[in-house]
Amino acid sequence: MHAMIDLRSDTVTRPTPEMRRAMAEAEVGDDVLGDDPTIQRLEEMAAARLGKEAALFVPSGTMGNNIAIKTHTRPGDEILLDREAHSMCYEVGGPAALAGALTRQFRSHRGVPDLREIEESIVPATLHAPGTALIVLENTHNRAGGAVIPLSIHREIYAMARSRGVRVHLDGARLFNAAVASGHSAAEFAAQADSVSFCLSKGLGCPVGSVLCGTRAFIEQARRVRKLLGGGMRQAGVLAACGIVALQTMVDRLAEDHRNARILAEGIADLPGISLDLLTVQTNMVYCDTQRPAEEIVARLQERQVLCLALGANRIRLVTHHDVDREDIERAIRAFESALCQQT
Repeated sequence: MHAMIDLRSDTVTRPTPEMRRAMAEAEVGDDVLGDDPTIQRLEEMAAARLGKEAALFVPSGTMGNNIAIKTHTRPGDEILLDREAHSMCYEVGGPAALAGALTRQFRSHRGVPDLREIEESIVPATLHAPGTALIVLENTHNRAGGAVIPLSIHREIYAMARSRGVRVHLDGARLFNAAVASGHSAAEFAAQADSVSFCLSKGLGCPVGSVLCGTRAFIEQARRVRKLLGGGMRQAGVLAACGIVALQTMVDRLAEDHRNARILAEGIADLPGISLDLLTVQTNMVYCDTQRPAEEIVARLQERQVLCLALGANRIRLVTHHDVDREDIERAIRAFESALCQQT
């Protein structure tokens, strides 16, 4: 049980005692000069785990996505991505500002892309059109409530893309959540993309960092782009050490976060003033709509030691993670009951 129940995001997790010990004991070097052994070990582990040739440790998922987009494209190229994608909504226009890419958006249903719309949106380069160079997918899908894109859909999109000469990047910020929830390995998903990134600093509990994976040639170019963006780090093995622990100890336990999210969702779904589609609760996220202003409900919950986020005038997001246990979930449900019964 925790004094404050923080459901704002899984980014609020704190490093475990084992991670802190690993940080203190990490062997380090200068990564820009290529001699930090702990970073090298993390990159090798990540590449092997995802079935890719090589990997690159980067400060954040946003940087990983933008490195991938810039490496795969030239200025003026067009990329396809979900209209609700993280790279579209939450990366400060990075594809345009950093890669000079034109973005075309497609729709999805509960996070699952519309295959026909993607196929119809792919355009060849002509005298007049830039041509589609890259498709960006996101799994799990944040704005769709942490929904999992089925592996079969990834296979169809990748086959379609390859037949049209288009590359695919997978924003797998929460890829291991998708793997645990679906029963498929992260490598199976990664096999359906030319590059894939995943976050260490969300459900895996690290204080910072993401990893970008792909072919050796792709990662060589990505390393140059990382340098361009100011992402070259020196004795960052103290951070990579946490990532090694995370890959060894934190993946399978994500199932606990998923169970807690389901208990939370079922506990608040029938409360007055709450609308919640239980079909969207597939991993560690719960999105609900509120009759009263979301900010008002969020403020009432904070008074009851529960933190969450308002995403829109009448929409709330709650995210379970390593630092939230079953007792916290029960307390959060009671806090919702109390907050919704409070008279204005």
